[in-house]
Parts: sequence; structure tokens; C-alpha cells
Amino acid sequence: MHLRHIEVFQAILQTGSVTAAADLLNISQPAASKALKHAELQLGFRLFNRVRGKLEPTVEARILRNKTESLSADLQSLRRLASNLKQGAENTLRLVSTPALAQQLLPMALSQWRKKHPGVSCELATQHSAEMIQRLLLREADIGLTLQLVEHPGLQCELLAQGCMQLIASAGCWSKKQCDEPVYLQDLAGAPLIGLDTRDALGGLIGEHLRALQPAPKINTWVQTYQLAGALVMAGQGMALVDPLTARVAAMGGAQIRVLEPNLVVGLYLLRRVGEDYPRIQQLLIKQVGEVADRLMNEKI
Repeated sequence: MHLRHIEVFQAILQTGSVTAAADLLNISQPAASKALKHAELQLGFRLFNRVRGKLEPTVEARILRNKTESLSADLQSLRRLASNLKQGAENTLRLVSTPALAQQLLPMALSQWRKKHPGVSCELATQHSAEMIQRLLLREADIGLTLQLVEHPGLQCELLAQGCMQLIASAGCWSKKQCDEPVYLQDLAGAPLIGLDTRDALGGLIGEHLRALQPAPKINTWVQTYQLAGALVMAGQGMALVDPLTARVAAMGGAQIRVLEPNLVVGLYLLRRVGEDYPRIQQLLIKQVGEVADRLMNEKI
């Protein structure tokens, strides 16, 4: 199958007709029909049967579908990359961060940086680390900020700041004296906790420590982000171990915070493409983010 065959095949799967597929691809209906017939001729079997006026994929087409969807996605990524390379001279600063960093750190750092550089255009987005990597590799972003150490041959990962995980609880859970004292890991045995997805590197590390406790903490809810964990704590759904930036935001909403012993260190990492020189304007923003993060992650709340 040629690329045009795959495009027409995928478009018909999505729309259910040759006419709608042609409209989707911005080609004529005869051109789409010709491409479909040519694909079926080369393959030696039909791809669609007409059922009640709609094209239904054959058994063979359903088998091909998974592979062609993957190829189609790769082709779209290639086109996006080519388009972004073509527009590479633009001056917009494109930054993507994980949700926890967008709550307080990024607005504060950007506000301070903006005072010195009011005219620079910025595009900001939040994504999980896996999607962030894709955006950077496809040149849809220039800078990534995450709380995970990322190892990828095409990306440079640089530690900007670090702090310690905090235990947060809804207002009134602890006395003032308790809030001034650390909470020990063994104190979490049997405690009602909100679990962090163990596919997250830091979540996996926390999970290893918690699994060693007897009795095990009572975890009924698992989340993918620290931000959601903090919101659930505020709603009285239990306690949560979160990064120091999320803990600050929770404290502003009335949550209580205690330092965990032994300390579990969490870092703020900068991601950018390997082998590229970055404009001074971006370097200044990175420096500003690092300075603000170091303060927020380590000052007593």
C-alpha cells in the first residue's frame, strides 16, 4: 500500500464513505475512489463492503487497521515536525510543564521575568512527562519543566532545584504542635492515604516505601497528578505525599503540612533538545525559574 492508499483507507474508516473521505482529505471523490480501487487491486482483496448504504470494513481491513493507524500517526507526526522546522525562525518562546508546576511556580517565575522582557511572545502548556517529551522532539515546545528525571538520547535533562516530599492533610487533622514536628514514615502504617500512580518514577519510589509498612496504608483512590491529590485532600478524602510546590498551594487553601522523615528528595528538571543553542531570552527564563523554584521548594511555609 502506498501512503495515499493508507490515507484514503484511514479516512474511509473514519467517515464511512468515499465522498466524506475525499472531503476530509481535500481531494475529489473520483480520486479517492481510484485510490481505493488501486489499493484493493494491489492487495488482492476487498477492503470494504457496502452495507445499508455505508462502507463496512472487511475482516482483512480490520486486521490491517492497527498497523495503518500507527503508520498514519507517524505520518502526521512527520508533517508536524516538518511544519515546525519550517517555522523555526519565529521568536515565540514555547514552554510546557507538568500541571503541578503550573499552579504557582510558573506564574511567579514568568511574572518576574516578564517585568524585564514585556514584549516577548510566549506559549504555555501543561502536559504529563511522556507527552512533554513528544512535544519537545516534534519541536512543538522549546523548554520542558518536570518533576521527573528523564533519560532520552534526544533530550538534555538538567536539575534546576530540589526539595523534599511533604505530607498534607485537611484542616484540623493535626494539632499546632504536631504540625511543627516531622511525621515519620512508619507513622503512615494503616493511615488513609491517596496513592500516586506508580508508573510515575517518584510515585514508584513512594510506593516502595509504603509497601514495606505494616499494616499497609489504606489507599482507596489512585491519581496521576500531585495537583489532583492535593484537591482530594482538601475535599477530606485522606492524606497525601506530594511535592513541596503542591504542598504550598494546598497550604494556601487551608491544608496542614508536615515534613516527612526520612526525607524523600524531589527535583525540578529542565528538558530541552540535545545539541542546540538556546537564545539568551530563554536562558534568562530558565535562570528565573530555577531561582524561584529553589525558594519555593525550601522555605518554611
